[in-house]
Amino acid sequence: MTVLVNPKALGGKAPRDFKMLIDGEWIEGASPPIERVAPSHGVVVSRFQAGSKADAERAIAVARNAFDNGPWSRMTASERSAILLKAADLIAARSEEIAYCDAIEAGKPISQVRGEIGGSVDIWRYAAALARDLHGESYNTLGDGTLGVVLREAIGVVSIITPWNFPFLIVSQKLPFALAAGCTTVVKPSELTSGSTVVLGEILLEAGIPEGVVNIVTGTGLEVGAVMTSHPDVDMISFTGSTGVGRLTMTNAAKTLKKVSLELGGKNPQIVFPDADLDSFIDAAVFGAYFNAGECCNAGSRLILHKSVADDVVARVASMSMDVRVGDPLDPSTQVGAIITPQHLEKIAGYVSGAAEKGAEIAHGGGLLDLGMGQFMSPTILSGVTPEMAVAREEVFGPVLSVLTFETTAEAIAIANSIDYGLSAGVWSRDFDTCLTVGRKIRAGTVWMNTFMDGASELPFGGYKQSGLGRELGRHAVEDYTETKTLNMHIGGRTNWWMPQAEKLA
Repeated sequence: MTVLVNPKALGGKAPRDFKMLIDGEWIEGASPPIERVAPSHGVVVSRFQAGSKADAERAIAVARNAFDNGPWSRMTASERSAILLKAADLIAARSEEIAYCDAIEAGKPISQVRGEIGGSVDIWRYAAALARDLHGESYNTLGDGTLGVVLREAIGVVSIITPWNFPFLIVSQKLPFALAAGCTTVVKPSELTSGSTVVLGEILLEAGIPEGVVNIVTGTGLEVGAVMTSHPDVDMISFTGSTGVGRLTMTNAAKTLKKVSLELGGKNPQIVFPDADLDSFIDAAVFGAYFNAGECCNAGSRLILHKSVADDVVARVASMSMDVRVGDPLDPSTQVGAIITPQHLEKIAGYVSGAAEKGAEIAHGGGLLDLGMGQFMSPTILSGVTPEMAVAREEVFGPVLSVLTFETTAEAIAIANSIDYGLSAGVWSRDFDTCLTVGRKIRAGTVWMNTFMDGASELPFGGYKQSGLGRELGRHAVEDYTETKTLNMHIGGRTNWWMPQAEKLA
């Protein structure tokens, strides 16, 4: 493991102050702002407005009026598409500014964030294309007297709530598709990482989004999120975050039977058979475990290794882990940045110590890193993990890799499916029959075969079981933000069944 430290990287930059966007205006909250301390440098870098219940209610009322009476849902698809394309271009033009926000607020490596923003630009362009492809259906097969038409209409006001681990990428997996459908929105980013979402609000106004269509309210879940998930004027909720908060979101939504889309936690296995290309897998294992410091719902945090290759794989993964560069997220060569908060760092360390107490072996890392700045965790490998251990079943959300073993294919599948999550998985074998057989039996929304954590705007993303409900991305993404309406049209004279025709009575 290479440690990279550059305490002067901030260059004396003053903290940036961000406002909230409601009805096309930038406003301040009544309470003192939330100060964000950079997890990598330990100094205040951003100040966000502490939005209140009243702010959230006003934003929802504005979005409701904009949907019911404004132009956005009534524009042609080509008009909405043009604005989304302009937004994509403006995101690309301001990519360095956005990257700095996410890197310094979330502790993410700047090189990684640049890649995420490039992917986000592609998503906005893809959503713009789907806006023009949205259509209904017609049925001319119901007899001479009937014509059926099925319309797709924007669902209405959408509450979008995003997490701290991928601030810009995740809002880009939701917002452009809601806008493409013609919806209006209230967006709440995490109170830890709101900067890039507020910058996006600036971009959307410049791109030509009408006032009130996108409203951004910063603040806590208790003050703002609770209103956004329970208010009767909200028609749909799109939430990404922990499974626990996802359950609370569903409870709030149930009061008015809102449509809910949830992308929640994961405890994702990579199953490795003896005939796998181990050179390729070792690289994918290290990447899958430590990408975004493991603070990733898609992290490949469980290695399920055939016993015949387990010792070799653990040794090789540990060897490559020694070369992972941990340190200042603003250094372009950094691969693993800081942990989001001191409290979360303590939680991760607790999982490691708890596993060791239960008999797991720390094959690499295992401790906190004192870099003289912020909070960092050593990339960690736990071998000898058994399926009942907490570290094998619960989402650690840190750079911790748990290693389990199997002897038969059925055993591997059983271990993979034995937990409450089902977001993604990986299968490694040169025999594609093995890959397909196992892939079809894994209960997960995405199964990678001989690769891991690849993606594209065209491919749906979401989970089984307690990893969530619904799917993001893919060609049906815009449809998720619509309702269908049936128009059943009668042609010619109408005869009611309870009024027999006169000639039949004669």
